[in-house]
Amino acid sequence: MLTKQQLPTPALLLDLDKFEANIARMAARIKESGKVLRPHAKAHKCVEIAKRQIAAGAIGVCVATVAEAELMAAGEIPGLLLTSPVADPLKMARIVETGAMVVVDHLQQVAWYDQAAQTANRILDVLVDLDVGDHRTGARSPEDAAEIAEAVDQAANLELRGLQAYSVLGSHAGGLEDRKRVSKESFQIASRALGIMLRRGLSTEIVTGGSTGTWEIDTTVPDLTELQAGSYVFMDLAYRREGLDFEHALTVLATVVSANHPGFVTVDAGFKAFATDRGYGPEAVDLPGSKYRWGGDEFGYVDLAEGLPKLGARLEFIPPHCDPTANLYDTIYACRGEQVEALWPLKRGSSDILRS
Repeated sequence: MLTKQQLPTPALLLDLDKFEANIARMAARIKESGKVLRPHAKAHKCVEIAKRQIAAGAIGVCVATVAEAELMAAGEIPGLLLTSPVADPLKMARIVETGAMVVVDHLQQVAWYDQAAQTANRILDVLVDLDVGDHRTGARSPEDAAEIAEAVDQAANLELRGLQAYSVLGSHAGGLEDRKRVSKESFQIASRALGIMLRRGLSTEIVTGGSTGTWEIDTTVPDLTELQAGSYVFMDLAYRREGLDFEHALTVLATVVSANHPGFVTVDAGFKAFATDRGYGPEAVDLPGSKYRWGGDEFGYVDLAEGLPKLGARLEFIPPHCDPTANLYDTIYACRGEQVEALWPLKRGSSDILRS
């Protein structure tokens, strides 16, 4: 059996004890709340992790791209929801083949999906995506959402299931009170859309949204039926700064490759080993008082006044942002203590492959 000391670095590690604790904690709270969990697999893009979330009670997983939907469908993961609106009929035909539920925020998308479903001789489950204040995707207003919902309801090959009301801002709004405010404002908009849809006799059986950053808040929202939280399985420094206290299960293993100067050493993990979008670097585990500095594509510096690690030492780092960090790797090493129990493949990258 492999040990961490035998792994080539940089390497993406998953602490199974912490990972399993995170899954169990979320599953228990969701069950207690009377809602359901459809965690977002964009955080990990790993079939093995999705299987464990399903085994713990999740009703399916969310995906962000066609490629992720196809990956999870090939892995026989049930209950797929593609949370991103799509505007490409060729992609839509592939999505229909996965059996995933989809979202729409425009009448043209309704027509395209209806045609794709008809061609495939299938009935496609559809949610209306509502803009709850982020202005990234979603119907512009509750009234527009209801109009789109009516079009879905009237389409011969589509089945209206409800509403997606996801807040991008909610996860990192700046603190508990700010996250509460964003969540409240988001679901006030969603509530207006639901009211219009109900008055028109349209289906609202599913109201999906929520995130790791607002998970404890959203479980108390009456209108919400399911949560999309995903990053809770891994965690990162950004969520810790928000006050989230799930276990840090995801780390990057690096090696000290140069130790020739006082006050710092160089490790073999730089821009290509960690997501860099948060504006700060990773944090070394079990090296109190140290500070990471970017050193280039392949390198990072670890500053420490006393007790510098020696040449060849292995260090683990908590990434600033877990989702795009995992996206940099092909494999995650699932570890129990120092032992590597399994190697799980990840779907790397966000680009798609043109199919002939």
